[in-house]
Amino acid sequence: MNLLTEKEAAEGLRCTVAALRRWRREHRGPRWVRLGRLVRYSPADLDAFIQASTEGPVPGNRRIRAIAT
Repeated sequence: MNLLTEKEAAEGLRCTVAALRRWRREHRGPRWVRLGRLVRYSPADLDAFIQASTEGPVPGNRRIRAIAT
């Protein structure tokens, strides 16, 4: 299993390590793994976090308006 360090996870999410630490304290953000004193992130969990955080319309799911004639 390929686990990412805090720094690698922060770079992937384009945020700071401090933000990841704050999210862990607040019980939000991506899932993480503690290995002794080490904190690691799974790439799949980072992807799931991004998907769960995505807002806005779903691509290809647009309403089609009828044109009144």
